[in-house]
Amino acid sequence: HVQLVESGGGSVQAGGSLRLSCQFSEYRYCMAWFRQAPGKQREGVATLGSNGRIKYAKFVKDRFTISRDDSDNTLHLQMTDMTPDDTAIHYCAADRRPCPWDLPTTAFFVNWGQGTQVTVS
Repeated sequence: HVQLVESGGGSVQAGGSLRLSCQFSEYRYCMAWFRQAPGKQREGVATLGSNGRIKYAKFVKDRFTISRDDSDNTLHLQMTDMTPDDTAIHYCAADRRPCPWDLPTTAFFVNWGQGTQVTVS
């Protein structure tokens, strides 16, 4: 069971940037970021497979960049041009299987972090 620990959340003004990080304890083929706004279902933001294939949700619109550094077991999400709609708890997820072709739902992932709050005003 892989452990995931997110960090980097906080409060920013609209148009600002944040960089989230997720420290993972073991290598996994498929890594992802999800988010959950108050009163809404958890939704996928981006996935990154071990082959380098990346998938973003449509709402990202070229504002976010997902990356991973396997030398120190860290997944990142660089967010720019943020809006109040980006306010949510952001979660890191991982799975030992290769990422699906399309952006997966929460059902695909077994391992989750505790989440980090992002607030945009």
